[in-house]
Amino acid sequence: MFGKIRKAVLRLRGAGRKDTGMVTSEYAMGIIAAVAFAFVLYKVVNSGQVQAELQDIVKKALSARM
Repeated sequence: MFGKIRKAVLRLRGAGRKDTGMVTSEYAMGIIAAVAFAFVLYKVVNSGQVQAELQDIVKKALSARM
């Protein structure tokens, strides 16, 4: 009988606590992941082939007749 009461009390005690959001360690991991993604994206965009393609796209867009 006391086991059922204890379970009910623990359930009610936990019902008011809703953990939403991230804790500090999750923020740190999120920041590290974002920085790593930004670094990879920076390296890809600054590669020679991607820069040449982007310049080609811009040149075509600027020389288009309207």
